Amino acid sequence: MAQILKPEKKNIELAANILKSGGVIAFPTETVYGLGANGLNPISVAKIFEIKNRPFFDPVILHICRKDDIKKLWKKIDERAEKLIEKFWPGPLTIILPKTEIVPYIVTAGLETVAIRMPSHPVALEILKEVDFPVAAPSANLFGRLSPTTPEHVNKQIGNKIEIIIDGGKCPIGIESTVLDLTTEKNIILRPGGLPKEEIEKVIGKVEFAEKTNHISSPGQLPSHYSPKTPLKIIKDYKEIDKNLKAGLLAFKLPPEKIKDYVIAIEILSEKGDLKEAASNFFSALHKLDNLNLDIIYAEPVPQEGLGIAIMDRLKKAEKKFIKS
Repeated sequence: MAQILKPEKKNIELAANILKSGGVIAFPTETVYGLGANGLNPISVAKIFEIKNRPFFDPVILHICRKDDIKKLWKKIDERAEKLIEKFWPGPLTIILPKTEIVPYIVTAGLETVAIRMPSHPVALEILKEVDFPVAAPSANLFGRLSPTTPEHVNKQIGNKIEIIIDGGKCPIGIESTVLDLTTEKNIILRPGGLPKEEIEKVIGKVEFAEKTNHISSPGQLPSHYSPKTPLKIIKDYKEIDKNLKAGLLAFKLPPEKIKDYVIAIEILSEKGDLKEAASNFFSALHKLDNLNLDIIYAEPVPQEGLGIAIMDRLKKAEKKFIKS
């Protein structure tokens, strides 16, 4: 398994040296743990795809720590991007604009656009400051599986494929960044995430969600993302629970006491129904239920507002039917 190292100066330097030498590391961001490589080195980026078993037609996000870096990576930066960067960077917002020649096509899955963000996690920023290139970093998990929000999540899935994981504790936001496409006059969210649509609209006006399409232009658009091994079903009523199955419940708020008669395990996202707390606990709760060898995980829907939109996006992509053997 990979070494889990404290974010001390010597370990930050070690992580940076691995990146400089073409290697791959896992490190924390405020959203989820990332699997990082030199974003300008196609061979290094290819290692990410190999480790994750990730399709090469799925783009990855470049992470930076200096706003000036975007001048090397994007052909042009319009007024909308400037306003958003000023307001929300560093933070959980990824912006897509036309790329420059130095960005390898393996990063963009052959597209002429590139997704960039500046994480706010202090450990991520320290690592990025130690290198002179953007770091390509999708979530540090196997492709299609649950995103990791702790070092232990990373180690369980890919610890045998990487050398080190820099420990930044539990990720405070707990779901991936919001991905916003600014390549046209419309403002299009390709993936809802840690920055709610409403906050973006306060800065640049009307924002739309992308229509369903077979054309993949952003990380997280594939339908198989974020899935536990255990079948998952979203329910509106506890009557939908099959008592004959070994079942767990992913509850939004504190459920009634009687629910213990229906399921053998319960994970509560937020007892008070706070969407920010629910988002931060989402992947951790699913990991816990997924490790219990259940027949099925039942999940309560959350309000589709603010961060609830991102949570429901992940739940819908995780949903799989239970098939009796």
